[in-house]
Amino acid sequence: MTRVAAIDCGTNSIRLLVAHVDQEAGTLVDLDRRMEVVRLGQGVDRTGRLAPEALARTLDAAMRYASVCDGFGVESIRFVATSATRDAENRQEFVDGVRAALGVEPEVVVGTEEAELSFRGATGVLAGAHPGPFLVVDLGGGSTEVVLGTDAPVAAYSMDVGCVRLTERHLRSDPPSADEIAASVADVRAALDEAAAVVPFGQAVTLVGLAGSVTTVTAHALGLPAYDPKAIDGVVLSVDATLAACDDLLARTREERASLGFMHPGRIDVIGAGALVWREVVARVRADVAAAGGRLESVVTSEHDILDGIAWSAATR
Repeated sequence: MTRVAAIDCGTNSIRLLVAHVDQEAGTLVDLDRRMEVVRLGQGVDRTGRLAPEALARTLDAAMRYASVCDGFGVESIRFVATSATRDAENRQEFVDGVRAALGVEPEVVVGTEEAELSFRGATGVLAGAHPGPFLVVDLGGGSTEVVLGTDAPVAAYSMDVGCVRLTERHLRSDPPSADEIAASVADVRAALDEAAAVVPFGQAVTLVGLAGSVTTVTAHALGLPAYDPKAIDGVVLSVDATLAACDDLLARTREERASLGFMHPGRIDVIGAGALVWREVVARVRADVAAAGGRLESVVTSEHDILDGIAWSAATR
């Protein structure tokens, strides 16, 4: 058994998982799982650079995570950085800061590896409960990964659409205007067309959604009074219920979103865009499955995602 730390640093949040991994038994047991919204990708879509204040917030969180890792006596740490860092001209400042805080080199992974890590994290828990092939969708702040497979990925693609990127690019009104929504939809549908040329959506039997936008939409569909990971993890929602929850969140004002008990403060301004992306993905996959002669009637939400995949990979190093 190996005690590992996995860190996932995305466009909107930085997350830590400390876990016991038993490779022979194939088990992963959480010791500590936490998240901070640091918005590392603030302005990256517009400037191509990490903002100094965003970099400072993220490195402060990395130092706090270093203390947690020391307290648990972890044997292996893997730090994975994704969309915002891939796109930034000054990412070396980020790399140097993480190395100073944690003593490890952050790995700025490409989108396909990000997708594969997400697939491993999600299907390691869900594979026994649902039939494959799985289409796993990891909806992040700067990008959205789609990966298809049953026991292992067979096709993966990273789309440059996410809740932070679309909010900064288009959704500036409160609530978003019809023109802003139309521009966002056009971006997402173009990205889905590109993804579908690589990943055959129509082969999916089980559609699985990961990450904060999806889990927040699920909490809304369930009517939860507060965010409860145990109530969300593994939930199966009908496609219609999922789309309705997405539409409702997109139409709300920031004040109305803030009043929802399950809403993390760091998601209030970007959840409309996240809901829009998830709505478009679910609708497209349902249509492609139908075109292939099948039926997609439900969607699975998982709290196990890229963070779990990073932990598994850290144990093998």
